[in-house]
Amino acid sequence: QVQLVESGGGLVQAGGSLRLSCAASGRAFNSRPLGWFRQAPGKEREFVAAISWHGGRTVSADSVKGRFSISGDNAVNTAYLQMNSLKPEDTAVYYCAADRSPWRLVPTTTQTDYDSWGPGTQVTVSS
Repeated sequence: QVQLVESGGGLVQAGGSLRLSCAASGRAFNSRPLGWFRQAPGKEREFVAAISWHGGRTVSADSVKGRFSISGDNAVNTAYLQMNSLKPEDTAVYYCAADRSPWRLVPTTTQTDYDSWGPGTQVTVSS
């Protein structure tokens, strides 16, 4: 089983920055790729960014490219989402998720490929 805990959410003005963290633990983690997803009120959950430790690759949604970046520290099993130039439309609950496949070299953007999820952290961007 994999446990995921997000942190770093909060309230920020438009144009500001936040850094989210996702700490992974559990014997089943095995350096699985980690992804960030978000769900705004009244909308479906959507992919934001993901990182593959074994492949050394990252992918990001077009809506956040140039503003958000994902990174990780494999030594402490933690992934980070640096969010800059935040917009009100970035307001959402942000979730961290672990890929069901530890050995995927290119991170997947498909939600059903992720089988462990954190409780989420709220990000609110005021205009």
